[in-house]
Amino acid sequence: MRTILALVRRLLQAGAGPVLLAMAACSQLPATASVAVPAIPAGDARAWFYRDEEPYESQVPAGVRMNDTVVGELEPRGAFYRDTAPGHYHVAVDNYVTDASAARDVDLVPGQQVYFKIVSLDDFIAGGDPNDNPGYSRPAFYVWLIPAAVAQGDVARSPFYGGR
Repeated sequence: MRTILALVRRLLQAGAGPVLLAMAACSQLPATASVAVPAIPAGDARAWFYRDEEPYESQVPAGVRMNDTVVGELEPRGAFYRDTAPGHYHVAVDNYVTDASAARDVDLVPGQQVYFKIVSLDDFIAGGDPNDNPGYSRPAFYVWLIPAAVAQGDVARSPFYGGR
């Protein structure tokens, strides 16, 4: 700990203070609970997407799609929402898995909010020469439809990546 403090002190003396402050400010996003999220626009529905950050979770960002259109990229432990017209949606994540159960279908009505938790399994596909370091690995992503009573607390604690 003393060496870290000494390093920070030397960087500050060298005039790196503004750079260190800027890096610290950019490194943390506000929790969703601390952000003023606007009401759902009249006639629209809202889809929330979020991820946990567990030891087995992939650290790879997940490209989220609704009806084959990319609606965002979700970081581990992140959350975002998309307001959309009511209708039938196929929600999926860009994936190395061709598993029909990896996606969800949902019918949205005006004013409705739904919560999709994106879960992953790191190293779903892995391999390479045992002497090859590190070889390769690919995660598998799955979309879970989570009840609002459960999801709202998880989303509130997640860093907020925006909405539209």
